[in-house]
Amino acid sequence: MAFFDLPVDQLEEQRPTVARPDDFQAFWTRTLDAELSRPLDARILPVETPLRTLDVFDVSWVGYGGQRVQAWLRLPAGTSEPVPAVLQYRGYSGGRGYPFVDSEYASAGYAHFLLESRGQGWRTPSLTATTPDLDPAGGEMHHPGLMTLGIGDRERYYYRRLYVDAVRLLQLAGQEPRVDATRIVALGTSQGGGLTIAVAALAALSGLPLAAALPNVPFLCHFRRAVGLTDANPYAEIAQYLAAHPAEEERAFRTLSYFDGANLGTYAKVPALFSTAGMDQICPPSTVYAAYHAWGHDDKAITYYPWNGHEGGGDHHTWHTLHCLAERFGTR
Repeated sequence: MAFFDLPVDQLEEQRPTVARPDDFQAFWTRTLDAELSRPLDARILPVETPLRTLDVFDVSWVGYGGQRVQAWLRLPAGTSEPVPAVLQYRGYSGGRGYPFVDSEYASAGYAHFLLESRGQGWRTPSLTATTPDLDPAGGEMHHPGLMTLGIGDRERYYYRRLYVDAVRLLQLAGQEPRVDATRIVALGTSQGGGLTIAVAALAALSGLPLAAALPNVPFLCHFRRAVGLTDANPYAEIAQYLAAHPAEEERAFRTLSYFDGANLGTYAKVPALFSTAGMDQICPPSTVYAAYHAWGHDDKAITYYPWNGHEGGGDHHTWHTLHCLAERFGTR
């Protein structure tokens, strides 16, 4: 790895123009009106595990298009009163994995939800297989990827479905009796960071409760720059598609503009902590800064890790995140 993007002083000053369709808000308002009105039909079932300090639940609910979606819920053992909640979203190709994975948030006293991204999970060992019909439009869980699935039409694009699933998890968490609905945060790394940005924006458009957002080295930001700057996957999936179908360029990037974190972030109305890394060739720092500068709330910060790649701050940043949550929620 090496430095390949703009130096940090330019990143801090850069204010790129990211094309946003005139009907951007109308598209998402229409989507949310249709999808959030569906009954959640939430099912929260206890799971027997060897974990003695945590209670684990297998959660499912009705996501986009009436299709069922899955997550883990982990709580400190014996929790009965409302506690703050952390909604975590996975990186590209990752699944929710085993019940002990990323259990630090529940160990710190939070209700911790971990989404299983529809049609993904092929890189993650798991206790249970993904529901086969989780994404009929994309088929069963598969490899390589999903970046161009439906890219010719915003109505059919894969991330329309996943963004709705993610915001419906927020809807579910706000109705869970063991969750303090005034103290819910969204966070995630890479694709999970992109989903965090989307959830913050869609929460604001729909009136759902969210207290803060913590996108870590977020993916799905400033597509036009990202696809032309890095040849690393997953952005490379788009370049490879366009190499074979150059006539589709305008239509593809118009679709992507509806799902771009730099466009969605302008609608966010909650405090945010971003992170990015100077040597990240998967989610280049200039694309992250584009979303950060567009963020619609003044209480925002970004941590820059100059010598790191797509791992970002890794455990350093997780430790920082735990401290930030404790300070915000008064749980220190």
